[in-house]
Amino acid sequence: MKAVITTAALLLVAASAQAEVKRYPLPGNSTFPIASAVEVGKLVFESGKVPAPADPKADKTSAAYWGNTEQQTVSVLSQIEASLKAKGLGMGDVVKMTVFLVGDPALEGKMDFTGFMKGYTQFFGTAAQPNLPARSAFQIAGLVAPGMLVEIEVIAVRP
Repeated sequence: MKAVITTAALLLVAASAQAEVKRYPLPGNSTFPIASAVEVGKLVFESGKVPAPADPKADKTSAAYWGNTEQQTVSVLSQIEASLKAKGLGMGDVVKMTVFLVGDPALEGKMDFTGFMKGYTQFFGTAAQPNLPARSAFQIAGLVAPGMLVEIEVIAVRP
């Protein structure tokens, strides 16, 4: 049995090594040195997405600027949904999700998992989109900008 599993894993690696690699640039002619996504065979690896400001007119150091965890989750998942749609995919094609949550100062530095789930369940496990991805969620020290509480990356598979 171990030999069969090892052989299957080697065949998968060999098939992946021969697959075409397509790199998607960041939107807006950004020169930041990462790809928005990379497609290898039928797998699409979306780079981590962070929220758009919830209230761009608010003070950038205020909680209102980025919004709470639920608002940020909806913003991030909406961006992921749009990015996948541009590639002919949808949220139902997501098979793996990694979630990075910053501790919320309003919750004594604890991550707001409840707020995250309120946003997440608007996109996954609904009657319209019942497919659930495998998922990991971590509390981290911080993200690129103060006040950002959520970053999410996903892997999707083309049908």
